[in-house]
Amino acid sequence: MYNVYTMPESSVLTLRLDSKLKNQLDRLSKSMNRSRSFVAAQAIQEYVSVNEWQVNEIKKGIAEADAGDFASEEEVQRVLKKWTRRAR
Repeated sequence: MYNVYTMPESSVLTLRLDSKLKNQLDRLSKSMNRSRSFVAAQAIQEYVSVNEWQVNEIKKGIAEADAGDFASEEEVQRVLKKWTRRAR
């Protein structure tokens, strides 16, 4: 989050939205008393953060698998029992 005194450097991005999504964005930004640009930028920031995290976790998992770092059968069974007991 940014404080009031320091605004991050920004640049302009132009994109196309279908009219339904644009109308939804307009309604949301109005209900939040924020600009369409602010709401869109927040949405993109959250999307990028989540997907960047997910891609990094996948890469870490692939690296672990490539290194042969797998759970043992006993570890898998222990976790499976833990979660199947909770589901009952």
